[in-house]
Amino acid sequence: MLHHPYCTKSCNAFQYLDDHEIVAEVIDLTSFKFDRSFIESLLKKLSCNVNDIIRTNEPVYVKHYAGKNLSTDELIDALVQHPILLQRPIFIEGDKAVIGRPASKVLEIYRK
Repeated sequence: MLHHPYCTKSCNAFQYLDDHEIVAEVIDLTSFKFDRSFIESLLKKLSCNVNDIIRTNEPVYVKHYAGKNLSTDELIDALVQHPILLQRPIFIEGDKAVIGRPASKVLEIYRK
């Protein structure tokens, strides 16, 4: 689970895991340093494009990127440079991933 400890939705999802006795590795986005290949792999697992995983309401996005017609590569670079822009929580299991909003979406990959 890609988790941000100061994000309400991420904390709710973390609690959801605990309440449903689902064990998952937790990666703290405030200290985890990911690279371009991590983001590219994540996009494949989510079956989405980079626009779907960027938080466009974050002040850093508004300040540096809003209103610009950025390429996929430029958006991936923005995520690498500013991890706060990554949607969260994201649950990853094997070759699948899901954005955990609502938290119950975790069941799509952890319980079949």
